[in-house]
Amino acid sequence: MQRNQTRSLQLGRVVIGGSAPITVQSMTNTRTDNVTGTVAQIRRLLDAGCDIVRVAVPDMAAALAIEQIKLAVDVPLVADIHFDYRLALAAIERGVDALRLNPGNIGNPEHIAMVVEAAKKQRIPIRVGVNAGSLSKEMLAKYGGRPTAQAMVESALSHIHILEKHDFFAIKISLKAHAVPLTLSAYQLMSETTDYPLHLGITEAGTVRSGAVKSAVGIGALLAQGIGDTIRVSLTGDPVEEVRVANEILKSLGLKQAGPTLVSCPTCGRCQLDLIPIAEIVEDKLKFVTKPITVAVMGCIVNGPGEAKEADVGIAGGKGEGLLFSKGKIIRKIPEAELVSALFAEIDKLIKEEI
Repeated sequence: MQRNQTRSLQLGRVVIGGSAPITVQSMTNTRTDNVTGTVAQIRRLLDAGCDIVRVAVPDMAAALAIEQIKLAVDVPLVADIHFDYRLALAAIERGVDALRLNPGNIGNPEHIAMVVEAAKKQRIPIRVGVNAGSLSKEMLAKYGGRPTAQAMVESALSHIHILEKHDFFAIKISLKAHAVPLTLSAYQLMSETTDYPLHLGITEAGTVRSGAVKSAVGIGALLAQGIGDTIRVSLTGDPVEEVRVANEILKSLGLKQAGPTLVSCPTCGRCQLDLIPIAEIVEDKLKFVTKPITVAVMGCIVNGPGEAKEADVGIAGGKGEGLLFSKGKIIRKIPEAELVSALFAEIDKLIKEEI
């Protein structure tokens, strides 16, 4: 899959854009000044495969907490700031790795210059982010009173031009809407307009189930066109789920190897064992496996070692029993009650053999 060529920028120890791998981001939902809780959540995000973490900075207490958070975790940290230049300056002084900040929202040109110069001095990138729901009244009026792709791109460019006037070019861009078609149009238009790296996402996507679907459709469609350098799946739920969904999107497009891939059949009238709870148990247990292996859970011999022959290891159901197989070759028959334990014993064996 060929990606659009964008500029590359350094965000802490992570490179975004250019030929660098697509990165996964999430955002903590703890109070940032609750250092203990925030650090604990960041560590969970890292364990799930997160590359970059954003924290909200609504006040000075949150900005000052960044220093302690940075001492406790080794991950690029982005400060999410709106309007107040003092919070941006404090976050930079405390060692943050990037800002999510629209310079036009600061207002005072002197204050904008102070933030940009501080970011330039510390080599800190700035993400310009435009959401369809927060376009200015003037921009909406210009485009018929409703958010359009053109309005979103023009709004983002207005902020970008402010940064460029200060000779600042370490910029990445996001253009998010909760409507998938609008999001697609906005990113497509921006990718034709500039070569700054793009941060993809569907904002306010919904709960874990519905939001995962919308995000997979929207983010996946853009990535399949070669658009996008870093992604966040925005879900109403545990941020760890955002990371898991994001990594599944990348894995499904062959853009990342991150932990195991589960292959499981939808079941049909041939299935003679209760496969659904077995598949759910396997999926849950696989969360703790980091090896990029393919595991199959199939309902019958038709969809077993045959169709899933590429799986590193798998099980296929029968009547009260099943087959344990690897790379299409049957290892042995196993009673239904022992299928999951036998499968994970084989996974453990496979991992140890490859260490």
